[in-house]
Amino acid sequence: MKDFIRLIRQYAAPYKGYLFGSLFFNLLSAALNVFSFISLMPMLQLLFGIDQSVYKFIEWDAQGMSIKDILINNLYYYTTVLMGEYGPVNTLLMIGGFLIFATFLKTSCYFASAAIIVPMRTGIVRDIRTSVYHKIISLPLSFFSEERKGDIIARMSGDVQEIENSVTGSLEMLIKNPILIVIYMTTLLIISWELTIFTLVVLPLLIWAMSSIGRKLKSRSLKAQSKWSETMAQLEETLGGMRIVKAFTAEQKMMDRFDAVTNEFRRQTNKVVIRQVSAHPVSEFLGTVLIVIVLWYGGTLIFSDHSPIDAPTFIFYMVILYSIIQPLKDFSRASYNIPKGMASVERVNKILYAENTIVDPEKPETIDGFKDKIEFRNVSFSYNGKTDVLKNVNLTVKKGETIALVGQSGSGKSTLVDLLPRYHDVTSGEILVDGKNVKSLRVADLRGLIGNVNQEAILFNDTFYNNITFGVENATMEQVIEAAKIANAHDFIMESELGYETPVGDRGCRLSGGQRQRISIARAIMKNPDILILDEATSALDTESERLVQEALDRLMKTRTTIAIAHRLSTIKNSNEICVLHDGKIVERGTHEELLSKDGFYKKLNDMQQL
Repeated sequence: MKDFIRLIRQYAAPYKGYLFGSLFFNLLSAALNVFSFISLMPMLQLLFGIDQSVYKFIEWDAQGMSIKDILINNLYYYTTVLMGEYGPVNTLLMIGGFLIFATFLKTSCYFASAAIIVPMRTGIVRDIRTSVYHKIISLPLSFFSEERKGDIIARMSGDVQEIENSVTGSLEMLIKNPILIVIYMTTLLIISWELTIFTLVVLPLLIWAMSSIGRKLKSRSLKAQSKWSETMAQLEETLGGMRIVKAFTAEQKMMDRFDAVTNEFRRQTNKVVIRQVSAHPVSEFLGTVLIVIVLWYGGTLIFSDHSPIDAPTFIFYMVILYSIIQPLKDFSRASYNIPKGMASVERVNKILYAENTIVDPEKPETIDGFKDKIEFRNVSFSYNGKTDVLKNVNLTVKKGETIALVGQSGSGKSTLVDLLPRYHDVTSGEILVDGKNVKSLRVADLRGLIGNVNQEAILFNDTFYNNITFGVENATMEQVIEAAKIANAHDFIMESELGYETPVGDRGCRLSGGQRQRISIARAIMKNPDILILDEATSALDTESERLVQEALDRLMKTRTTIAIAHRLSTIKNSNEICVLHDGKIVERGTHEELLSKDGFYKKLNDMQQL
């Protein structure tokens, strides 16, 4: 319940107006409900000759009488006046019309109270969803290496939807039902405190029995939602690896895996839903038991010689008591809906409250372009805090130079360049840009200096134009065309059906690998960064595509400081310095010719590629 209160307090604040509006209309609806049924008492007493008394009007501020007695007396008085003037039949019709009108007002207020809470419900869910998305965008890359994409998607879709259905869907019940219960209970006390005391003895047993349904619902819902995450993760993996599934004829294996996950999800969902659907029949049965017990006890009072309540008043009491049953049922429904939804809140909170270690300093230093050099000083880094991926790396990259990083897979090349834009923070040591520690700079300013061209060209399901201008504001078509020409991309773009407005498909699936890479180079050219990071940008291309991409890269690198990771040594022969990484350390450095003459790691790599 603490998490629920924190959730509502956090997200309901902007919607206070809707909350107070709902409270007002619920109060009005409850008052009208009580008042409309009060009209039944004199109707039953007088119209059917049960009460032969003569009533006189009593002033509302009369001394020595309770407001209850004055109200009942005056209702009887007005009823006798109407009967004397219009006759019993017409009076019955008028009282019926009044009941219809009062019911119309009551239901209108109920509708208003329900309708006015809808923008609050949808607003809270929208805010949760946007908060999750904004948090995902701001989290460091290390978070996504530990979480499956399918699980994150499931939390954004299934869990947020469950919060809407279970938690915010219970808001109306939580606002309306306490009001109804308080008003109805007060009315019952006014009518007959003896009967109400008896009711309050029985009622806690009813509430306890109904609330028992909600027990363990949160833990079971948590299991069901985790199985839903596994289902989404399985689907995401299948879609991403469909080519491999087909190539290895593993369709049946994937279907068996998916069937196992969905069957387990179904089994866990069955437990949750069966427990939920048991709530209505149980509460219906217990409500009837309560009515029967109170009916029996009230009957014994009426049949006694000195009954504190007459028959019509008892009927009115039973009507109000029956009216209080439904709010109690709704309240109990909220008591098991909320734990079910809080399981999803717990899963969503794992994203919302995930620690983000890559944050701006309180007083960031300013940096206006890259002017001198990049320094890696005694840099060590570990992903898990136990095994160092990089060990005491020292490297200086001067403005305008091209530095190449080579070495076997797993030597730490990509990790080293990921530390510069602070995708991760160093475990020890420091990285300086123009003498300023990257941790002292605003992250956006630091990354604004850096452009990336990666081995996997990541494109968005949008047009050529929007992919090239991604992250660049107010770009003109002339600038986009110029960038595409430099990247050797203009010709194949113009050959497409809509030119620069042609969609590239999901992750650029409508393009070849070389075309995707040239679009990513055009995107880097549009950004016009001072520092360029090339992470094996040509390693996955055929010879012709590599030639075209390399030409584009050469143009891109001309006026920029470049750190290039390469497996193909032919692409980095002309670098100012080549650093060979092995087991997280720089073991050799120098030009191409100098490294060959050392007859070490680099020479072995070169000989293997020539072979």
